[in-house]
Amino acid sequence: MLEFFFDCSSPWTYLAFHNIEPLAAELNEPIHWRPVLVGGIFNAINPSVYAMRENPVPAKAAYMLKDMQDWARVAGLKIIMPPKVFPVNSVKAMRGCIWLEPQGKLPAFARAVFEAYWAREEDISQDAVLLAICAQLGIDGDAFLAGIADSAIKQQLKDNTDEVIRRGGFGSPTIFVGDDMYFGNDRLPLVRLALLRQRGG
Repeated sequence: MLEFFFDCSSPWTYLAFHNIEPLAAELNEPIHWRPVLVGGIFNAINPSVYAMRENPVPAKAAYMLKDMQDWARVAGLKIIMPPKVFPVNSVKAMRGCIWLEPQGKLPAFARAVFEAYWAREEDISQDAVLLAICAQLGIDGDAFLAGIADSAIKQQLKDNTDEVIRRGGFGSPTIFVGDDMYFGNDRLPLVRLALLRQRGG
């Protein structure tokens, strides 16, 4: 099983989300999408992320931005670091992913959320932005707002977040091939080899 634990508030996750879909299609491997709240992961086990943001190493920070743009260029994506709202509260968007999964609309919604935030600098914590995405995808806005307020949807997001922590995850994206864990967009070649290995290829 190929599992993809993700939060739309991460640019590296945007890259991995974009890149894992053709990989999975090539190998005819379904993706089990697992929305999480990455802030919950950081708060629980990886607070060093906050320390790094408060006291960045200038040379490393500059290189990471360059590296991200290099990867974006390869993927054919536009990624802009939002100057006004970063980090963003993605809880409503991630609950929306969970609510939309049974309807088969999770990938399209998540892709639209990534594009809104990382390509157009829209604040995905705002209902108006999420409702505009719903309208774009033919999703009923009132039903969406009711769905993301449902206690079962809220609990599922928490459960997914707790699960990835329990299994050794510390950020987004975290990818599992069976019990083998891989972290980050640049590990996708290893994910591909793991999938081939799993099927004896």
